[in-house]
Amino acid sequence: MSELFDAVDALVASRSPLPPPAERKRLRQAHGLTLDEVAAALQVRRATVSGWEAGKTEPRPPERDAYARLLKQLAQLYPASNAAAPPKDTSAPETPATPTPAPAPAAPAPSAGVHPAPEAAPGSAAPRPTGSAAVPRPAAATTRQSSTSRRPGTKKAAPANPPATDADPRFANGPLLVIDADDGSQVTGYGIGGLVLDVPAKSLPALVEWTLKEARLGAARLHGSGKDADPLLVLTEAACERYGLPVALSDAERLAGRLPDGHKVLRQLDRADWQLTRRGFGPWARIYRPAQGRQRQCVQLCIPSWDALDARTWGHAAQLEPAELARVLGTYAARVMTPRGSTAVTGLELMTALNPPTRASEADETGKRHKEHRPGSLGEHPIDCAPCEAPDGHPLLAGLPRFHQRGPAEMLFEEAYDWARELTDAECMRRYLVGIDVNLAFGAAANGAVVGLATPPVHVTDPVFDPTLPGAWLVDLSHVDLSRVLVGKQWRRLDSALLPSPFTPTGEHPEGPAWYATPTVAYAVELGYDVVPTEAWVREDNGRFLDGWYKRLRDAYVDTMADLGVGEKLRPSDFLKAMDGYKQGDPEMAIVLDAIKSTVKGGIGKLRERARGGGWKPGQPWPALSRPTWRPDIRAAVISRARINMHRKLLNLAAATGQYPVAVLSDCAVYAADGPSPLHVLPYDADDKTVPGSFRLGVSPGMVKHEGTQTTLWAEAVREKHGQVLNLARYIKTGEVTAKDDGE
Repeated sequence: MSELFDAVDALVASRSPLPPPAERKRLRQAHGLTLDEVAAALQVRRATVSGWEAGKTEPRPPERDAYARLLKQLAQLYPASNAAAPPKDTSAPETPATPTPAPAPAAPAPSAGVHPAPEAAPGSAAPRPTGSAAVPRPAAATTRQSSTSRRPGTKKAAPANPPATDADPRFANGPLLVIDADDGSQVTGYGIGGLVLDVPAKSLPALVEWTLKEARLGAARLHGSGKDADPLLVLTEAACERYGLPVALSDAERLAGRLPDGHKVLRQLDRADWQLTRRGFGPWARIYRPAQGRQRQCVQLCIPSWDALDARTWGHAAQLEPAELARVLGTYAARVMTPRGSTAVTGLELMTALNPPTRASEADETGKRHKEHRPGSLGEHPIDCAPCEAPDGHPLLAGLPRFHQRGPAEMLFEEAYDWARELTDAECMRRYLVGIDVNLAFGAAANGAVVGLATPPVHVTDPVFDPTLPGAWLVDLSHVDLSRVLVGKQWRRLDSALLPSPFTPTGEHPEGPAWYATPTVAYAVELGYDVVPTEAWVREDNGRFLDGWYKRLRDAYVDTMADLGVGEKLRPSDFLKAMDGYKQGDPEMAIVLDAIKSTVKGGIGKLRERARGGGWKPGQPWPALSRPTWRPDIRAAVISRARINMHRKLLNLAAATGQYPVAVLSDCAVYAADGPSPLHVLPYDADDKTVPGSFRLGVSPGMVKHEGTQTTLWAEAVREKHGQVLNLARYIKTGEVTAKDDGE
């Protein structure tokens, strides 16, 4: 009988009544609870509670019953009739309420011309954005202390919330400003949280001076041994005209990536003793003076009209109004870091910001501290890669004959999947082809990856394979038979002709010895086969360098998805519904999401940046080689893990259901199915459980979402038209097929 009572209690709990979302927030704030405190008590994420209060998602058992119980008790303490007092600010982590309120940050200097938002009305919160909260959307109008004419067509920023502040008063106005100008003499800076500043600077050197002395811009370091982020100024077209810069670069300037040395603005900076980095004055310019002690003097400029915000990663961000652009870049800065260039550059810089190469030593006999290597980092000096890890043209390969083509036994070639096959007769009888895509696949592969750190690789002959030792191994894996593999603890028979090989990007079976990264060789052992390497380049100084990088980007991704109405712990069917048109609800947050995804992929790619123009010739070094973060071995390890993770999922699904992919492209797999939904591919049971170790629908990195669906007739038409086996995963999303399969 007790089991029946328990079942009844669980059924009642699954429909526990909840107050409206706004009331949930009021009750929490009335008791002085933060989102983090509620999330910790319910054992969920902060973004999950925020989604409940925003009405974007609803709690499910067992959290729903506990959440309803909390709200019921709070409603008894704080009836709705007593809700006249302004609620406590809980948009950022904070300490419990005390009788004496904390002092507000000092007001900006009068010349900064700060125009804060009106005070919050009773019953409304005054949020303080943090690294885990989106910058509030500015409203459509604002009230300034003095009326000024504005450029026609420009929206006025409406700070519906107070200016965003950092915990550090030095950065009270946030990490960045979008600088705009009107037809008169008024220059305005738009910050995060609806902040609006009057900018008094009449020239670019004066703008830099004002930024460092009065604007209170920047962001605190992400690691105690790191550096604070420099303030970022984003110049609109009108601001470029106001400060003597071209609205667009000429063809020659665009090819050079910078203004010519004799430009008048560069002369102004030189007369004011400001310097530029070796990259010059380009779309992402850095203007600085040598640091005085610990005080850095550096400002970064971003010029969208010079293509600083690449449409491939930032979408239509360059066309946004200033206040909207400030929201997009401000949210990205809070969740990832202040942009340092392209998303790829920022992804690479984030690695160093979270894991600095040096730290302060213990005080010596004179009491002074010195800079020393920080264990667990890549160090501050570049190290040589192994010859097999070097890309074509590297100085290590200068002695090779001209036009020599290295094969698998000479070159480590760990790349993402690009594999496809023809449909079987049985698959042609099915009506649909369904694509499923792994969320943040390279980020998930970086999590837990053991990579070499600050010492060069060591060459070993006839080594015993060690799966815990990162490096490159020369080994013959052609004996691994995919028709008979170890899945879990059981040997299983599979149709190897319908699966790609896990050992090559093309999915073709290896034919002899080849260089592989450690995760690839370890997977051969996992499948039940012995491996006998003949030589290796191994890294004995190693660690999980990318774990912190993954965690920050993972949280940024999940929090942004929550802003778009897609929360964690949704049932598969609910997740698919939430993903239907999820980017349309908040196009600005959709831009942030795409930028975060590009940061992951671009950051990994930058680890092996190739030579680009500038008169470079094969055998000569190129600038990227001077970076400690030029690490092709780390890139190879992450891509190897991503490809192996994908193959493991394909294998487990095939072993359990007999379903095989017809195409795989990087993190997307295509299956033939009887229906158009991923639920027609993935076998979920009544308890929302699917094949262990295979694909799972959800928002977290490593889980999958619906990429797209096309008909089998579409696939046959593509094959007949092009006369070849194209990778259908490349076109499954839109169904549009180019004349040539040019790659990703």
